[in-house]
Amino acid sequence: MSGTKFTLVFYFLFILLIQVNGQNLRLSSPSGNITLSISNSDQIFYTLAYKGKNVIATSRLGFTLSKPVVSLTKFSILRVDSSTYDETWTPVWGEVSQIRNRYKEIALTTKSSEDIIVKIIFRVFDDGLGFRYEFPEQPTFKHFIVSDELTQFIVTGDHKAFWIPGDYDSNEYPYNTTSLSEIDAIKASSAEPDIAVKSPIGPDAVQTPLMMKSQEGLYINIHEAALINYPAMNLVLDKKSFTFTSHLVPDAVGNKAYLQTPYKTPWRTILVSDKATEILSSKLILNLNDPSKIDDTSWIKPQKFVGMWWEMHVGKANWDLASNKHGANTENVKKYLDFASHFGFDGVLVEGWNQGWEDWFGNWKEDVFDFITPYPDYDINALTAYAKEKNVRLIMHHETSGSVTNYERWMDKAYQFMIDHDINTVKTGYVGKIIPRGEHHDGQWMINHYNRVIEKSASYKILVDAHEPVRPTGLHRTYPNFLACEAARGSEFNNAPANGITPEHTTILPFTRMIGGPMDFTPGLFRFKLNQFEATRKTEVRTTLAKQLALFITLYSPLQMAADLPENYEKHLDAFCQTPVSLDQFFL
Repeated sequence: MSGTKFTLVFYFLFILLIQVNGQNLRLSSPSGNITLSISNSDQIFYTLAYKGKNVIATSRLGFTLSKPVVSLTKFSILRVDSSTYDETWTPVWGEVSQIRNRYKEIALTTKSSEDIIVKIIFRVFDDGLGFRYEFPEQPTFKHFIVSDELTQFIVTGDHKAFWIPGDYDSNEYPYNTTSLSEIDAIKASSAEPDIAVKSPIGPDAVQTPLMMKSQEGLYINIHEAALINYPAMNLVLDKKSFTFTSHLVPDAVGNKAYLQTPYKTPWRTILVSDKATEILSSKLILNLNDPSKIDDTSWIKPQKFVGMWWEMHVGKANWDLASNKHGANTENVKKYLDFASHFGFDGVLVEGWNQGWEDWFGNWKEDVFDFITPYPDYDINALTAYAKEKNVRLIMHHETSGSVTNYERWMDKAYQFMIDHDINTVKTGYVGKIIPRGEHHDGQWMINHYNRVIEKSASYKILVDAHEPVRPTGLHRTYPNFLACEAARGSEFNNAPANGITPEHTTILPFTRMIGGPMDFTPGLFRFKLNQFEATRKTEVRTTLAKQLALFITLYSPLQMAADLPENYEKHLDAFCQTPVSLDQFFL
């Protein structure tokens, strides 16, 4: 990494500017395309413009706390610092080999009417804005509980929006394309019966990343960066004024966050451009995350894999042993290892390998899996040796069934078990209601859990692919072992009987969910009628072979799965590989 930070402190200049202009501040991006304006008359407001066009109208900032019981909405500015920053850094992996991080910053040190010091940091990039709140150490304010965050994003019209319902537990909805005034999140949630756990917020609530297009042709994306020790942010829309207000995911007793000074909130991010492609190419969210905390990253490698997974979704096999259709047996997995080795794949995912699948879902049961005990027909020692012989690695699956307290107790033993069997990649899963009971998938407790998994797995040199987690916010810069996650409606929903996946869904994902990080979408389905093993099935994949191949490029991920069954690839080997061969040797 190389770069230089230039800090220019203009205390006198800014104090003069505040006195002359009625406490108004203005800062432009390095190119001058984006202009941030800040005003203070008891409350702090900000506005944002792009090439002279308003993007965010005058919007307020603030909090309400339940401990102490105060409303942090009225502030006086004690100090204004300004700095510029310009560096170029090298990611461990990604679409590009170097990333430029260039912005101008204003840091406001404010004092609330309750004498609480709050810093508000604004960073203006050429492609958008990031801002966050900081609570420094102070003698009379240490522990506090957030009741609500009051951050507003007031847009300038009835924009076209690409959205999914605001929800505390699921981001697996199909995307809707409507004007802002037509958003009906409860209707959209009710139309989706195939999501395991839903907790919709209300009719006017949507999730981030939220993508919009204005009538003037501006593309606007609202999200967050560096989500650490804080709940995820949804947005609630006032349709009369087109005001979005942040809505944080609560815990089991209704509080949003338990914090202690010093503390920095996640960044609130606004991307804007008159070109949609520039939204896709933005690295603003990555740049707002801290550099890698992993010193030696030589063990972190992108990979492509196949797996014992789609068999269960199409009825060929099952996860549990008692069904008499157990797919994760030694001989079957050996066939996948043969296939992976022959066609140059790095790994084989195996789901259903461990005991506990007989009653894993729907019981809100705490002790479900121990993550180290295979079913008797799964010889993990023999398969470890066989995988090594084939120059392929097994990929571990840790489904928690939402019982996160149980997983936390087993994590060290589970990761050591992986190392003992030469497995360096884990796919985690959180299907079901969360334990601790009453917590949500996207609340502060679970955010801390997801981050503990990433940190602890890094200490074991394990790569992570998280399913059913919160949507990503660029933390793969700080922890590059966090290769990918699902956190959206992925390819498995092609088998969902009600709605499946619409053709436009995968054209929207890059502008929404994937703004925060790579997705394990699991593309590569080559058979579209899903009645291969159960003749009565009516579900079909609404796609083409060309589109399935294109998804490997358009839905970027350093961790890519060829999701279909090996026997289904045999009919299209000209598309699957450069040198077509018969697969009879693998699946007789």
